[in-house]
Amino acid sequence: MTTTETGPPGADKVDKLDSAVLKVAGVVVLGAVMAILDTTVVNVALQALALEFQTSFDTIQWVVTGYMLALATVIPVTGWACDRFGTKRLYMLAIVLFLVGSMVAGMAWNVESLIAFRIIQGLGGGMLMPAGMTIMTKAAGPQRVGRVMAVLGVPMLLGPIGGPILGGWLVDAVSWRWIFYINVPIGVVALLLAWRLLPRDESRPTERFDFPGMLMLSPGLALLIFGVSKIPAAGGVSSLEVWLPALAGLVLIAGFLVRATRIPNPLVDLKLFKNRTFTIAMVTTSLFMIAFMGAMLVLPTYFVLVRGESALRAGLLLAPQGIGAMLTMPIGGRLADKVGAGKIVLPGLALILAGTAVFTQVGADTPYPLLLGGLFVMGLGMGFTMMPISAAALQTLTQRSVARASSAMNILQQTAGAVGSAIISIILASLLAGKFGVPTSQGQLAASAMLMNPQTHGMAAEAAGDAFATTFLWALVFAVCCVVPAFFLPKRPPKPVEEEPELETAAS
Repeated sequence: MTTTETGPPGADKVDKLDSAVLKVAGVVVLGAVMAILDTTVVNVALQALALEFQTSFDTIQWVVTGYMLALATVIPVTGWACDRFGTKRLYMLAIVLFLVGSMVAGMAWNVESLIAFRIIQGLGGGMLMPAGMTIMTKAAGPQRVGRVMAVLGVPMLLGPIGGPILGGWLVDAVSWRWIFYINVPIGVVALLLAWRLLPRDESRPTERFDFPGMLMLSPGLALLIFGVSKIPAAGGVSSLEVWLPALAGLVLIAGFLVRATRIPNPLVDLKLFKNRTFTIAMVTTSLFMIAFMGAMLVLPTYFVLVRGESALRAGLLLAPQGIGAMLTMPIGGRLADKVGAGKIVLPGLALILAGTAVFTQVGADTPYPLLLGGLFVMGLGMGFTMMPISAAALQTLTQRSVARASSAMNILQQTAGAVGSAIISIILASLLAGKFGVPTSQGQLAASAMLMNPQTHGMAAEAAGDAFATTFLWALVFAVCCVVPAFFLPKRPPKPVEEEPELETAAS
């Protein structure tokens, strides 16, 4: 019956998303919200967790970094697993792992156990996004990727909006343990809906799993991020505990890259990078994640540490950013399909730069309307940037290539995000230590102690504000770097063909 409809073949499918695609989107969105909500909730709770476990910021930040390490190490397996076992089965397994990690994290008895249980969460969370994106892209087809990414993106922004608010309220009024327990009912619903609504897909057990590649890439990523994140505690890059794991990680990653060009079924298909659009999108998204994740880590800390806000109020103050993104993300996704991602991403980056620039001037008494306005403008830019870049990366790929491409994209995004978080936290820790004349690992604790003392509060607030302003300046520099590759993103809508033989052969 659909073949007798008026208009060009497939035109109706391009113009709107049918109910089947929207049901799939709803399931994927629920799982994604669960993972993203947990990340933003924890960011707001870091100061409370540091006090709860009587530890320093460079230790408690491993609650975030350990999670991101697990994400980076498990993502390389996801592309192969999607092909081998089917995306529906893998997606449900990811939800179960995330649920188990959430429950035991809520029962943690010290900081070491909390970090370990967060890693279990990360193993599930690392598979949720690439598997979900694969499911969504296959359901929608390449001509609706931008539209479907917008559908995926808007509810996902409930995490950045609701996460800090919910996390702040739970920390202030209930218990930090509930920032993890809250995932349980969401995850149970997501698991039931995935079982009922996601289409059953065929597994393709034709390729052998690249175990040697996994043994090089996953530990390599973990060692590299571990080394970088140890810089604040070690006081510099010359320390053995910094450069040795980082160097070992680089050697393993380099070995993986050399091997991947010489075997028929690598864990990450490097031949995808022969696609110019995919490569440009990957460079752009990597630079964007370095700037974005770094800034997101320190924004709540500024409000809590320098301005003396509670965790709940800090979460409320971050809401304008998510609201701004919710307004522009549906428009960005629709326009990316119609005019090309390049024409959307560049204006989005301009807005992000303008919003971030506001925070390069923060101090102890910067007016809140200015800060909230900067966050709102930043959010408007995010809506025009995040999903159109992802859509550009996937729109020119065949259905057969999507699973591997989604994994490659998520590996780069999570690795860049972890590196960005580590770099920005290093910069902030060093600046605070310099302002208060203490070792790098003690900078935030010294600032907190002096800010709580009425006699030193004024001087400490001014010094800490300067440190945050300089830190945001570095985030702005990283964001500026995104502009160069973004200039080369496609400025035309994707072609209506769904097959590109050279990528098909590359993936097979």
